[in-house]
Amino acid sequence: MALLDTPDIGDTTPTTVKRGEIRRRKSVKPDAGTGTGLYDSSSSSRTNSSDDGETLNNVFDENGEEQIRPGEETSRGNEETIDRGDGVKKKSETSVFNYAYRPSFPAHRRVKESPLSSDAIFKQSHAGLFNLCIVVLVAVNGRLIIENLMKYGLLINSNFWFSSRSLRDWPLLMCCVSLLAFPFTAYAVEKLAWKKRISDPVVITLHVIITTTAILYPVFMILRFDSVVLSGVSLMLFACINWLKLVSFVHTNHDMRSLVNSSDKGEAESKSSNVELFYDVDFKSLIYFMVAPTLCYQVSYPRTAFIRKGWVLRQLIKLIIFTGLMGFIIEQYINPIVKNSRHPLKGDVLYAIERVLKLSVPNLYVWLCMFYCFFHLWLNILAELLRFGDREFYKDWWNAQTIEEYWRLWNMPVHKWIVRHLYFPCLRNGIPKGAAVLIAFFMSAVFHELCIAVPCHIFKFWAFIGIMFQVPLVLLTNYLQNKFQNSMVGNIIFWCFFSILGQPMSVLLYYHDVMNQKVNSK
Repeated sequence: MALLDTPDIGDTTPTTVKRGEIRRRKSVKPDAGTGTGLYDSSSSSRTNSSDDGETLNNVFDENGEEQIRPGEETSRGNEETIDRGDGVKKKSETSVFNYAYRPSFPAHRRVKESPLSSDAIFKQSHAGLFNLCIVVLVAVNGRLIIENLMKYGLLINSNFWFSSRSLRDWPLLMCCVSLLAFPFTAYAVEKLAWKKRISDPVVITLHVIITTTAILYPVFMILRFDSVVLSGVSLMLFACINWLKLVSFVHTNHDMRSLVNSSDKGEAESKSSNVELFYDVDFKSLIYFMVAPTLCYQVSYPRTAFIRKGWVLRQLIKLIIFTGLMGFIIEQYINPIVKNSRHPLKGDVLYAIERVLKLSVPNLYVWLCMFYCFFHLWLNILAELLRFGDREFYKDWWNAQTIEEYWRLWNMPVHKWIVRHLYFPCLRNGIPKGAAVLIAFFMSAVFHELCIAVPCHIFKFWAFIGIMFQVPLVLLTNYLQNKFQNSMVGNIIFWCFFSILGQPMSVLLYYHDVMNQKVNSK
């Protein structure tokens, strides 16, 4: 039980509280010489308050002052005082608990829900249950890892990632370095355009050639040279990022020129208050943009004051740990599952479902590790080193209630690029909203296919079909969400469709084809 407050300092006269009176007396601060064991009024109100903010049985008021109820009568004349030599009197400690939780005081005073009831479950913190889930997750998966190692041994095989062919991947490395020439070429074209040395049709034609070559050149190099999968995936990811940045740079400069050359410049500026107009392309801004963790070009970005070197070191250590964990799960769990399975579209349906469900858990772990490593650790490390201020690389996609909401939350750099350079330009040109969404998914499907099919040298369009299949899933999950009108139901449907069924099926198809291709090539 909490401790009661002491009487006023120097109050040594006997006090009698009669029936019908309420006496309030302020507490003594701990530094006023009242000794240990007693709290001040603010401390008492905090320690005595319950979950809903009530003070302990209403014995104290909101300031921590003692309240004596009508009908309670007591005499304090017999209380001992002790002179401590500094003029401050201390009451006997027997008076401390006189009014703490009297037996006659009611313990139940209002209607309350149980903490886990449906009406109250989201009104409180669940940090303890979250910690319990982490402990259980670590314990269960730790046992599974030990059991797997005891049964199969260490199955790590680096040949899938790096092999003797990796030494012949220098053309891909040179291709990756040479991709930097395309932004410089685009800068030269924009420089001529701003000086009005070339007309707009020529500028558009040159940029189309530059951006098309920037994406087809690495595709040709990967298909031409026999490289390992990891090298090809890395090059294609870099090429896609480079292409998206080029398009943003070109599109933004074209829009700025149109605003500057507008006959009604004041109206243009009022309609684009967030656009920083300038009259010449900035080379330094381009260099910073090409290395910054963003896909949307602008003249300046919000910047932080300094670089936290210790923080960067901690994030690098986490990046190494989680990258190693991701590779361990792939080699120790996903690889054996795929090797011991048949093609999901060429066998028994129940067998295929069993394989997909068995693959779903390790695949989910790998996907979460990938998200954490890239979107949280790597992009934040890069932003910290460049003092890039806007760190909203993702939102709470794990709370998504529909597939559409997930795509708007999980990859914010790509989402902002699509909204800025694809979706709203389509709407401004008279394209219906549904068609604009379909165009956005089509473009995403093409780039997913390029990043997976080209490095694997397998063109069966599984990735393209998987992304385009999101369109009917968007309609379905939106319908189910509107039907049930429940955030929990929508979120469960999202996890089932996207993580438990969709992703494992795609991984099983491509991974199975890659492993079969490796076996057939031997």
